[in-house]
Amino acid sequence: MTAAFQNYHARMQRVLDYIDRHLDEDLDLDTLAGVAAYSKFHFHRHFTAVFGVSVHRYIQLAVMKRASYQLAYRDAQITGIAMDAGYEAPDAFARAFRQRFGQSPSAFRTSPDWETWFSAFEPLDNARSKIMQSFTNDDVTIRDVPTTRVAIMEHRGDPATLGATIQRFIAWRKAAGLNPKTSPTFNVWYSERRPASPADYSMDLCVGTDQPIDAHGEQIKPGEIPGGRCAVLRVVGNTHNLEPAALYLYREWLPASGEEARDFPIYCQRLSFFPEVPEMEAMAELFLPLK
Repeated sequence: MTAAFQNYHARMQRVLDYIDRHLDEDLDLDTLAGVAAYSKFHFHRHFTAVFGVSVHRYIQLAVMKRASYQLAYRDAQITGIAMDAGYEAPDAFARAFRQRFGQSPSAFRTSPDWETWFSAFEPLDNARSKIMQSFTNDDVTIRDVPTTRVAIMEHRGDPATLGATIQRFIAWRKAAGLNPKTSPTFNVWYSERRPASPADYSMDLCVGTDQPIDAHGEQIKPGEIPGGRCAVLRVVGNTHNLEPAALYLYREWLPASGEEARDFPIYCQRLSFFPEVPEMEAMAELFLPLK
């Protein structure tokens, strides 16, 4: 990668980071062009050429993504969510939300149509994937990690329906009193992020706990994440898609390291969560178990 390309990459990344941090503000073209250090006459074309969507469309999607996460996964009032999204009246927010997702905010909160949601945000995911965090061998550390007892909720099947499992997982852990601040959150992957057949997608949502498990009517089982040596890679931002980081560990770091992978899947620990923090500040650590 040339120095000129790295500079270009950094300028566009600054814009995405700025948008994430200032979703509550008026993100006008002049301000964003200044962040990117471009003339406003050229910035919009640069942005669209790089990310495949206009600046206005990107901001709309980012705002609605945060709102949908607050509706599905948090207890915030719809009026407050509407105001955070820039709507002075809940009914205007409801119209915009229904137009994008085919459901009212209250209906989405109760029973989200996750397949429509998944499709609606594909342009945003594609745009974010254009500029991803790059990694080097210096970013990887080897740690001896302890065995962690966990409670497990399995997700098996189409990743487009993962949101429903996450909703159930969050509701269950609240009922069980397992706060993310004191009980760590893990994901264990048994398949690729997007396997050839969506039905083959397989992952476990886990919460660390040494306490007896009360399933509260859910399909929860006890298990453990085995201790031992692990290659650890920290990812900041875009933690909804850890596949690039996993591929880096498998394709580049592992062959060059002389290490061998242990017989346990790659997994992550979630350290901070969107929408509590801006999406570019969400943090996770990826663990590749080693022999």
